[in-house]
Amino acid sequence: MESGPRLQAQRARAAWVFLAPTLLVLAIVAGWPLLRTIYFSLTDASLTSLDTARFVGLKNYLSWITLKSGRTVYTGLLADPAWWGAVVNTLRFTFLSVIIETVIGLVVALVLNANFAGRGLVRTAILIPWAIPTVVSAKMWAWMLNDQFGILNDLFLTLHLIDHKIAWTASPDTAMIAVLIVDVWKTTPFMALLILAGLQMVPKDIYEAARIDGVHPVKVFFRITLPLIRPALMVAVIFRMLDAMRIFDLIYVLTPNNAQTKTMSILARENLFEFDKFALGATASTMLFLIIAAMTAAYMVFGRVNLSGGDR
Repeated sequence: MESGPRLQAQRARAAWVFLAPTLLVLAIVAGWPLLRTIYFSLTDASLTSLDTARFVGLKNYLSWITLKSGRTVYTGLLADPAWWGAVVNTLRFTFLSVIIETVIGLVVALVLNANFAGRGLVRTAILIPWAIPTVVSAKMWAWMLNDQFGILNDLFLTLHLIDHKIAWTASPDTAMIAVLIVDVWKTTPFMALLILAGLQMVPKDIYEAARIDGVHPVKVFFRITLPLIRPALMVAVIFRMLDAMRIFDLIYVLTPNNAQTKTMSILARENLFEFDKFALGATASTMLFLIIAAMTAAYMVFGRVNLSGGDR
């Protein structure tokens, strides 16, 4: 009777032994820099005084002073309109990109899950945009979106979709659209790959029974396919959301110095290195981490995401 619990305990210990090197590496390459960032956010550090930084508490987050006139002046990251603009841009980009990529990725996954000639070749080709480095993709699309010699303007003018050339990456009205176009093109294959893995776990017998019963394909999708791939879909969404919230390289290359696309990561980098406000940049980085952690926890709780691999 005791062999079962004892065997399970031995397996748990063996699992922790195998995980220990990975956890140690994560603690070194991720945990320590995170703790240092949080520490610097509580100091007056600059690039030239990292070792002599003084502890200032939460002043970098929010502080205020009341003048003799009675007016209260607020300072710190949470009182900076540029920070809240970056938060709005990041959330808007994350919301739009994740929804679009999930819908298109689901359609692509359904197509790739069907049986047709050359399916293996198509599955390989669909991953090419995702395999291209983001900086290369951004630079390539920057040329395609150029207002003077970009192919996109030429194509839209030929199709009479627009009546004049558009500065896609420079105009405040189209900069975010340009970023979304490139991100959807690059990252949709990632979503399709994760959703396809969930589709391949669905037993074929269920579809056969539904076909024999004469169930309409649309009803099969909403009543059978979607509920069964929900765990894989939820995990894909949370992975993509985490990646979108910390976007940096695409926007940094495609739309530099554009207030309409400046995200929290871009703002943190500017303060860290360009403006020599290292402590404020560390504060922005810490706030980004806290926001992502809170969103992830809320998503897992309210979305009932189970990452343990067991039944729930």
